[in-house]
Parts: sequence; C-alpha cells; structure tokens
Amino acid sequence: MSGPSEKKIRVLIVDDEELARFVVRELVEAHPEMEVLAECVNGFEAVKAVAEHKPDLLFLDVQMPKLTGFDVLELIGTDTPVIFVTAYDEYAMKAFDVHAVDYLLKPVGKERFEAALVRAKQRIAARVPMPPEVVAAARPPGQYAERIVVKDGTRVTLIPCARLEYAEAQDDYVALASEGKKHLKQQTIASLEAALDPALFVRIHRSYLVNLERVVRIEPYGKDSRMAILATGARLPVSKTGFARLKALLDERG
Repeated sequence: MSGPSEKKIRVLIVDDEELARFVVRELVEAHPEMEVLAECVNGFEAVKAVAEHKPDLLFLDVQMPKLTGFDVLELIGTDTPVIFVTAYDEYAMKAFDVHAVDYLLKPVGKERFEAALVRAKQRIAARVPMPPEVVAAARPPGQYAERIVVKDGTRVTLIPCARLEYAEAQDDYVALASEGKKHLKQQTIASLEAALDPALFVRIHRSYLVNLERVVRIEPYGKDSRMAILATGARLPVSKTGFARLKALLDERG
C-alpha cells in the first residue's frame, strides 16, 4: 500500500481497441501505488499526452493506424519506460531490441502483467534511459523503413521514403528534403542510412544520402569530385567513394 506522501507511478495507456484499454486499466487499478493519467486511442494522441503528462510508465500497443507503437517510441524519446501490449508475438524480439521493459501478448493475463510490472518498477527506480539511437535503428534484417517520422514540438510529420529526395547530415541531426520542404530530425545520417533500402538510397558523400530515383545526371566538379543533379534542380556533392557506390547501383539498373 502506498502512503499519502508516497509518490504514485503515473501511467499512460495507448491502444486503439477500447476493450484492450479497459483490461490494462483494470490490471493497473488493482495497484493503489499506480495512477492512470490518461488513455490514448492512437499514436498521435500518445505523443501529445507524453509531452503533456510526462508519465512514469507507458503501456503501448504496437499495431495502430498511422503511427505504430515503434513510431511513437521513436518520437517520445528515451526517458519513459515502455511495456508493449499487442496481439502479435512476431514483434517480441523487436520490442526487446528497443529496450522495452517487457512485452505482453493479448489477451493479457494477471500473472504475466504482474511480472512485467516488477520489471517496470525496477527500471523506473534505476532511471536508466535507453540509448537514443536504439529505437530508430531497431529493425528486423532485410526489412527497411517505408516512412520516416519527424517530430517538431507536438507536430508529427510522416514522410514516405519514396518521397524523400535526399538527407543532409547536420551534426546529430539530419535535414530531410521532401516535396519542396526540409524537415529536421534528431538522428545521425549513418542510422538513417541503415534504416533505408540500399537498393534505393545511396550515401554519395559523408554528409549526403540520396534517393536514386531523383538523380537526373552526374556532372564533373573540380579535379576529383562530382555533383549529383536532382530532378528538383538540387545539386549535391559526390565524393570519390560515393561516385563508385552510385555508379555501381546505376549500372545494376542498366
């Protein structure tokens, strides 16, 4: 039992299914030391609620419309411990890859819930955030990102990878050029490169990653360097190593 002066563990429940939210809420409310701050029905609500409430623990569904649980985790940062709740056990390994506290399979049983809660309390007490690059990079081998999620304050933008023209490294950020706009995302260009399909995106320079579909031509520029000209008219530097990569991919395409 928690005394009146003892701080409660503040919980956020995120699931697009009402019944699933109800089950988790009932299990949480059996613990007087815990308090449900809010319930969210989608990932966008979750991102906003985490920023507003700063919960101690997040119960997060994986499969949701528009933003998945992994998208949400990438957007909210690394400070909030997360327990994934989902009907699909195929996500279990990825859940632990992103350093989730635990993974609960629907329908959630009381014993399994209690075990997850013990782990969550240990994580909360230890206050050890997961490495920031872990979430963005976690992806099963051979599976590449179909879209990139970018957070600017409480605003979330989804960029389909097919519409990404190029990415430019800016210290610990990348500037993502898409449809006439640039979006800044806190991620290294190396981890972005690892997430994208190498048959479509190529690192042409230590600071630039380009969508092959957008390259119109390559022009000489100086003694040992070249410029990639994109369909939009953008001109990107191509290093000697980058040109070798680019040429190999273009040759493969015939």
